[in-house]
Amino acid sequence: MAHIALYREWRPTSFEKVVEQEHITKTLKRAVVTGRISHAYLFSGTRGTGKTSLAKIFARAVNCLDPKDGEPCNKCEICKKALDETLMDIAEIDAASNNSVDNIRRICDEVNYMPSLAKFKVYIIDEVHMLSTSAFNALLKTLEEPPSYAIFILCTTEPNKLPATVLSRCQRFDFHRITVKGIEQRLKLIAKAENENITDDATEMIARISFGAMRDAISLLDQCISSTDKTIEVEDVLNCAGLIDEKSNAKVSKALAENDVKGILSSVNDVIAEGKSPSRFLSGLLGYLRNILVCMNINDPSDFIEADSNAIEQMKTLSKMFDADTVIRYIKELSENEAVLRRASQPKTYLEIMLIGLLVK
Repeated sequence: MAHIALYREWRPTSFEKVVEQEHITKTLKRAVVTGRISHAYLFSGTRGTGKTSLAKIFARAVNCLDPKDGEPCNKCEICKKALDETLMDIAEIDAASNNSVDNIRRICDEVNYMPSLAKFKVYIIDEVHMLSTSAFNALLKTLEEPPSYAIFILCTTEPNKLPATVLSRCQRFDFHRITVKGIEQRLKLIAKAENENITDDATEMIARISFGAMRDAISLLDQCISSTDKTIEVEDVLNCAGLIDEKSNAKVSKALAENDVKGILSSVNDVIAEGKSPSRFLSGLLGYLRNILVCMNINDPSDFIEADSNAIEQMKTLSKMFDADTVIRYIKELSENEAVLRRASQPKTYLEIMLIGLLVK
């Protein structure tokens, strides 16, 4: 049997299973219960926060033959067909690859036909900001005078790119980034159900480096599971994510604090030997120096640093070896040269020059 990606297997199928978007799920459930359904919705937010999942749940809920408190039953004929993606009355369109005016005109023509089986025809348009100007104009006419049985759910990560005329005709819902705690709880639930072992530190690391995107976190967990038949550790997470070990960042930061050129060169050699690119190393170091700066100014920086408790303690120790002005200068100079490093013909050499250059000023 073909493997199904974990993020697809664990896609929420009801409002109550959606993580940390209660401000949206409560409103949509209430709309289903009262029957006050709008003809157009805009779901906006960063990737992996549940926009498409919630759109699919809502599409089933408004068409469910036996809804319970606004939740789809997922057992009736309509729900089963929708879950199998065989219900013609619920259509999902990727605007990134179907962004022409002809694509939208075809949808606008189809919407004039009554639903074949369900109560509502629901069109979920993902990445809607990718539509062309002429496509938006074609869609606008239908949004202005939609049939009573039509619902449009527009999903986007960049609502600022949508015309004001479209925005004004939609009920807008802004999806929040999911908290580290919320992602951790979900990952532990999945790992337990899949009979996989993962340490708490590894779970926390996945949650932190996913930056609020549940899909990214679950995909990374899936990759980690495939990479080892043992308990998943922090090192496995870093390797799968292609990130630099915090120890390497700590080592080069300590070398900078001590004006240790040999230590800097040794750190760069070690990272390159592990197959990491100089630009990725620099990106990680910039984040690490930023965290050191945070430790200098906040007694409890755990809420502002994406790292486990041991790494934060290491940063606190290193923060006592610098003064704030120096760290700020390092961050500014390295940031200014980050783009240049990516284009350098000898990136390793350029990285070494950049780091050593920090010490001679």
